[in-house]
Amino acid sequence: MKRRASIGFIGTGVMGAGMARHFLTAGHTLHVYNRTRARAESLIEAGACWQPGARQVAEQSEVICTMLGFPGDVEEIYFGSRGLIENSAPGTFLIDFTTSKPALAQQIYQQAQQRGVHALDAPVSGGDRGAREATLSIMVGGSREAFADLKELLAVLGNAVYQGPAGSGQHTKMCNQIAVAGVMIGVCESMAYAVHAGLDPDTVLQSIAHGAAASWLLSNIAPRFLQGDYAAGFYIKHFIKDMSIAIEAAEEMRLDLPGLGLAKQLYQRLADQGHGDLGTQALYRLFA
Repeated sequence: MKRRASIGFIGTGVMGAGMARHFLTAGHTLHVYNRTRARAESLIEAGACWQPGARQVAEQSEVICTMLGFPGDVEEIYFGSRGLIENSAPGTFLIDFTTSKPALAQQIYQQAQQRGVHALDAPVSGGDRGAREATLSIMVGGSREAFADLKELLAVLGNAVYQGPAGSGQHTKMCNQIAVAGVMIGVCESMAYAVHAGLDPDTVLQSIAHGAAASWLLSNIAPRFLQGDYAAGFYIKHFIKDMSIAIEAAEEMRLDLPGLGLAKQLYQRLADQGHGDLGTQALYRLFA
């Protein structure tokens, strides 16, 4: 999609606001809706058009993006008489950036297809920084033709890779979250060990962040929690949701993922302590 388009964006939270802003910067018309209007005010001040609900966004948009919290939120926005599928014109593109259930992505695709609407599941990785800097990794499921039509538009947000039919984007995001869960435990334990051994953790990072242990989390997340910065770029409560989806899907495939199970238990401890709205790097609190 090389021309300027009328784009709808629903869900302007930590990730969504940064993503939506890039469409404005690229010269597209932007229609926004969020349950809490205050979280969309910066976009409205920048030129976005506020809409009072999903139906109104659908009526104004050629491409509609959603970035929501939980699968239940996705169902509410996409289905029913006020939902996106029922109110989108044939030929409209629906892109769900939410990390959600693969089976739900397949359901959305099938119902959208019946109305002549194109649906892609396109969860992202890169956190709030990736959203702001347009460096997100975008994992796309759906028809290859729809992906080809939207690839240039998605490039405004980062690097989009086609993974396969509907649900494949969500399955790929589960692969991402499984890897993140295990590495996050290792990063937090490593830094806790450094502190308890009397080492300067920042100096330790200068060595191990460039050796065999090198990872994005070690280089970008460890410095944040070592400074006591637990602000959410990605909420603990959302990560628990993602891990639950991955465990459920793995059980359906008769696949045992003990490392993921341990990570979910540890994060659930934090949530039970009232820390669900902290960033995932707050796992370090359990060790420090």
